[in-house]
Amino acid sequence: MFLIIPGSLVLGFFFSPWLARFVPAVPYLFAYVTLTMAIGCGFGQLRAVVRRPGVLMLTFLIAHVLSPLIAYGIGTLFFGADSPYVVGFVLFTIIPLGVSTVLWVGMSGGSIPLMLAMVVIDSALSPFVVPGGIHLLFHQAVKTDTWQMIRDLLLIIVIPTIIGVALYALSKGRIQEAVKPVAAPVSKLCFVLVVLLNAAAIAPYAEKLGGDLLRLVPLSLAMVGICYAVGYFGTMFYRNREVQVTVSYATGMRNISLGIVLAMGYFSPLTAVPVVLSILIQQPLATLHHYVLQKLHKTSSGVEG
Repeated sequence: MFLIIPGSLVLGFFFSPWLARFVPAVPYLFAYVTLTMAIGCGFGQLRAVVRRPGVLMLTFLIAHVLSPLIAYGIGTLFFGADSPYVVGFVLFTIIPLGVSTVLWVGMSGGSIPLMLAMVVIDSALSPFVVPGGIHLLFHQAVKTDTWQMIRDLLLIIVIPTIIGVALYALSKGRIQEAVKPVAAPVSKLCFVLVVLLNAAAIAPYAEKLGGDLLRLVPLSLAMVGICYAVGYFGTMFYRNREVQVTVSYATGMRNISLGIVLAMGYFSPLTAVPVVLSILIQQPLATLHHYVLQKLHKTSSGVEG
């Protein structure tokens, strides 16, 4: 993904005149990605999360309340409250938790069932969280069709999630392994196409960026890093490494493809720029975060030993 995602962005920019006609297909591609994610989660995993409501609520508070406030403050400080870039930074923090988080949580010693269930629940709540967060922070400063956004989120997130969880339950979990050889690579292809087509949609507006990139890149890097950090340090009182690892990845990695879809569909195209930059940043930072977590674990084990 380190090569594929940046490559897709570059190709999208260069071939924008030819790709722009396919941009309306993005929501349908994204709905398929959501469906393949949901078929890995059953009602048993969801019940397990409900039995630990404290972790679930704390994750959502850090991810969708604390992080957006930090994003709004940082964005306003550097660009002013009326800038579309501020909306982009906030949008990054209120979109649902990322599907790829599950992979990193597994590699780093977190709880895969907890993470997967949180992704599903957070995705299901997105029609309320995303428009609500934007409205509370920006009020009338950002004009958008809230009800249309809710309907679109229901179609591309909630309905595929419900169908996926139901298929998992009806097949007693067997469907994931049965369809994985085909569904997994097609899902990755759809994700790449989402990035490619949205880059094509943004390309005509790239010349408006000017020197803003010199501030946007380090600020995007800092914002993603802060999201990882608040998740890790915000759960230190649990004194449970599994919980800290899981929540830190949950708050640091977001469903960026959905963020681009929403940014391009409902806001100024410049709003999508911080979201696109986050695509490039959150995966490399996930690698760095994994390295830091391993170092911290070794240090902690050495002290206990």
